[in-house]
Amino acid sequence: MAISSFLSFFFLLIRFKLSQAQSVPAAYMFGDSLIDVGNNNYFVSIIKANFPYNGVDYPGGKPTGRFCNGKNTADFLAEKLGIPTPPPYLADKNNQFPKGVSFASGGAGVFNTTNGDIISKALHFSQQVQFFSFVQQRLVKQLGSDGAMKQLSKSLFVIVIGSNDIINFFKSDSKLPKATSPQQYVDQMVSILQSQLKKLHGLDARKFVITAVGSVGCIPLLRYQSANSSGECSQQANFWADKYNQQLKSMLQGLKAELKDINYSFFDTYNLLLNVIQNPATYGFSEVKAACCGFGRLMAKLPCTPLALFCSNRSNHVFWDRYHPTEAADRVIINTVFDGTNKYVFPLNVKQLIAL
Repeated sequence: MAISSFLSFFFLLIRFKLSQAQSVPAAYMFGDSLIDVGNNNYFVSIIKANFPYNGVDYPGGKPTGRFCNGKNTADFLAEKLGIPTPPPYLADKNNQFPKGVSFASGGAGVFNTTNGDIISKALHFSQQVQFFSFVQQRLVKQLGSDGAMKQLSKSLFVIVIGSNDIINFFKSDSKLPKATSPQQYVDQMVSILQSQLKKLHGLDARKFVITAVGSVGCIPLLRYQSANSSGECSQQANFWADKYNQQLKSMLQGLKAELKDINYSFFDTYNLLLNVIQNPATYGFSEVKAACCGFGRLMAKLPCTPLALFCSNRSNHVFWDRYHPTEAADRVIINTVFDGTNKYVFPLNVKQLIAL
């Protein structure tokens, strides 16, 4: 009896220690629709997801502003961290946000001009960083400079941005001036992101989770718009997404050398998504080209709306609509970034990062 009680206490202590090792004070999320949990619900824009069939598999079956059939990467990462999903900042801008907050906005880009017009409005990345500065100032007032620094330095800063910039450059209806070469465009993206990361560092951010741009040439929209009718990936879009990722990776290595007190997980979404597309059965998928919700060829001619068609088996699709992954694909992404090998996440996975 005594031995049994001792063993029960021992294993309880181990679970407690493990849960402590996997916990963070808060998570602050920045980015686009891949991680947005509803900020776009609070301003006028055509880029919204607060209508069916979005949310059909989310608890309660109702749309929340997530561009997904169910939970997205923000939800799955929060579950791994043992914290509530960080709420959208615009839902209550005066909140103290003790466990973190999301500034992510559907349509956002690294460039202020990416979806920056009146109709297709989004909170661009620099605006999101500015909003965080307001939160940081409130934390300093509440906890003092040292207290705020202690909390923020142990918190995670998750950045999922860049896809819209690349997609908009290569969309057939792009309004971007083509005088800008793809190389100049990518160079500017990396430079701007570096500048914003330094601003976040100046606001006490120390632990970053930064995702590469995925193989966006394989999203249903760009497959649909490809020159051939076979629906193959846009090789040009993929080439420049990969080029951006390589430069981003180099920039982060240089930034770590310059700012020695930062640590980061860089997640190679690009090659993971390509592997999922090339080996779908390994991950439990069977449909890698067509969207689940939409209209027309590859369900990508028009977006997912309440009038759209949608598939009955979302779990075997990689893509929910013509841009975004399904809940099932998002779960694969977070399982990989959280405690995966350095094949896709380096120099540290998220579990290793938060243990520092």
